[in-house]
Amino acid sequence: MSTRIYTAVATSSGRDSRAVSSDGKLDLTLGLQKELGGDGEGTNPEQLFAAGYAACFASSMQMVARRLKLDVADAAVTAEVGLSPNGQGGFQLDATLRVELPDTIAPEAAHALVEATHQVCPYSNATRGTMPVELVIE
Repeated sequence: MSTRIYTAVATSSGRDSRAVSSDGKLDLTLGLQKELGGDGEGTNPEQLFAAGYAACFASSMQMVARRLKLDVADAAVTAEVGLSPNGQGGFQLDATLRVELPDTIAPEAAHALVEATHQVCPYSNATRGTMPVELVIE
């Protein structure tokens, strides 16, 4: 195992509580989604995962684009994270990443960029083989 370059630490007591990072920069009210019987107030773990995945994939894409000499300054990534029953009494996640790229990038180059990004993004590497991830270039 390689040496860690950063460790994030956050504490929560559940979906209907708070989430607080050890440095105090993150302090969120969490709320159970209406679809799960809650009032829908506050954010939820799936929204936090979607925000993290979108940001991580976008940053990874910028790194890969520099290597490929592509300009992705106007690019954006939207992550949709779904929560579904797993058929065994628990739940599972799935994700769709919608990647918006500048029109100046040819379709073949866009596809190569997104696929290469999916290979280096830490979230993609963490979820590979454990949850379905669909990549959509818009």
